[in-house]
Amino acid sequence: MAEDIIEAEIFDSSSERSKTQLNISLSATIAFCVIFLFLSMSFGEALTDENEVENTYDWWDVPLHERHTMDLPMDTMRAQLPENGTYDVLPYTEHFISVDLPASEQDVGYPDEARMHVALWLPDVEEGVKVPVIMTIHPYYDFGGEGMPGVGADSNPNTIPDGGVGQWVYDTFVPHGYALAQASTFGTGKSTHCQDVKGLGEQVGIQAVVDWLGQQNWSNGNVGLMGKSYAGTTNWEAAQQPSEHLKTIVPISGSIGVQEMFYRNGSSEARAMGYDAAYQAATADLTTDDMRVCSDDLIGPLNPWSTYAFAEFGGAEWNDYWDERRHLPDVLENYRGSVYLVWGLQDWNVDPYHAFPTYQLMRDAGINARAIAGQWAHNYPDQPDRHSELGSGYGGEAYPNMSRMDWAVELYGWFQYYLKDIGEEPEPMVQIQTHDGKWHVEETWPPEDMTWQMEGIGTEWSGDGTVTGLGGSVTLTSQIYEDGLHISGLPTLHLDVSTQACNGGQIFATLFDDTLNLRLGHATMDLRYRDGGYDANPVAPLSSYTMLMEFNPLDVIVPAGHTLRIELTEAGEDYLPGPCATNPLGGLSIDGGTIGLPLIERPVDHEAWFLAPPWWDQQPIPS
Repeated sequence: MAEDIIEAEIFDSSSERSKTQLNISLSATIAFCVIFLFLSMSFGEALTDENEVENTYDWWDVPLHERHTMDLPMDTMRAQLPENGTYDVLPYTEHFISVDLPASEQDVGYPDEARMHVALWLPDVEEGVKVPVIMTIHPYYDFGGEGMPGVGADSNPNTIPDGGVGQWVYDTFVPHGYALAQASTFGTGKSTHCQDVKGLGEQVGIQAVVDWLGQQNWSNGNVGLMGKSYAGTTNWEAAQQPSEHLKTIVPISGSIGVQEMFYRNGSSEARAMGYDAAYQAATADLTTDDMRVCSDDLIGPLNPWSTYAFAEFGGAEWNDYWDERRHLPDVLENYRGSVYLVWGLQDWNVDPYHAFPTYQLMRDAGINARAIAGQWAHNYPDQPDRHSELGSGYGGEAYPNMSRMDWAVELYGWFQYYLKDIGEEPEPMVQIQTHDGKWHVEETWPPEDMTWQMEGIGTEWSGDGTVTGLGGSVTLTSQIYEDGLHISGLPTLHLDVSTQACNGGQIFATLFDDTLNLRLGHATMDLRYRDGGYDANPVAPLSSYTMLMEFNPLDVIVPAGHTLRIELTEAGEDYLPGPCATNPLGGLSIDGGTIGLPLIERPVDHEAWFLAPPWWDQQPIPS
């Protein structure tokens, strides 16, 4: 019995030791597994981010804040989709569309039927499948020297996909089930009639093409327009009296009006003087086409001169040339499709004041809109080779982070909804970039939580003197901004000025980060347009006025401890001197005024900031 007890004790003791060893081993195993789990979570996150994003969402639905983790093609100079389309592209076909023009737009001299010429590429889809259309339209097909000696050959006709939108859409979207249309505006390429540069005749022709495309038996009835510069302006023209088939436009640096393009608060760009005449000359050749004349061909070349020299005497209003080419008011009143605005904040061809406050005006009118505005010039968002050419103070500080190689993904989701009725309607937003390259997204811009900081000349800012066309300038210097600033909007400069012996004057204002001597932005105004806009007022010698100036859109970070500087000159950059500039008795004395800074707070951990896909990690930065 005792032996049994001893044996039992021995057995129990051995069992306890076994249990203890088993527990120790089990605990060690659990601890190791826990440690391994944490390690795999930490290290695995970096390895699986890209897969997680694409497994969670369809690639075209990846949220903006996660798009930088996508595995996007980075071996081209234009953005591409992560998946190629499956459809072959059929050979192009050509079409002539008859246009019923109003009586006021009939040409004279060598009248002919008004017809628009369109080249069309369709995807080779299954029988019965209907497809939407992405169209680009402009005067630059078969455009240029007309083969004249010393001038050179013309550009390609519209039967060859162009290097801007056409080829990109052909390669990227047609294989995904979209048609591509390239059309020539009236009086260019094979389109007949006279070239009514951005006028009513041109607008009616564009609208007729959209309507025709939406009515074809292969079409699903949905048409979108896309283009840059003049090819972006035609988007606005299509939306003035829109066809029911026009569902979306993507104007990329397309002006909202001709007068708006060349005049900022009455200050005239130098190129305004020959704009209309230049287009007429570039499309002229020795054929009967050029025997056709639009009535506006006669007054168009004169309008810039009358506006510049005689604005206060009605020089801008002696005819309806400008009003007929003011596109935005009609769009706001008549169009209910969608708009995706694309602009370079360093665009000197079509300045970014065309985009803002246009964006909010469209939202107020019930138009669903998005916008993307980076620190590029007159280019597309996905052109790193062009972006690399920008200098300091003109976008260079934002490179290479400005190049958006997710641009194709961005537009794919947009077109899927508006042209194919697939997915959910895109939320309105503005993606905007600071001058030093950081991206943030806002529901509107300027942001709704923006506040004005008003600072006086003579109090927070110092400086006075007289601005003349003979070299006299004035420098205004700010206080030190101890906490720094985030300027996000259109700063104002309301100047109290006095005229000298000449009845006029002009101010060109350049804003600098004074600490870095870095250009940030500019504003300009002719004193005759001192209230802003397009209505001129008389000016008398030896009189006092207030000029309500507004800078171009800015999204600028002013670091803590820096100061700002504004240089006031009579003219600057690509603007003409004012009519009083050469008068030795002219000039504007600066008597005071107020500077308004639109400010927002976006701490570094704010949810508005996001990262762009870093193409430069995989590709050499162009030198």
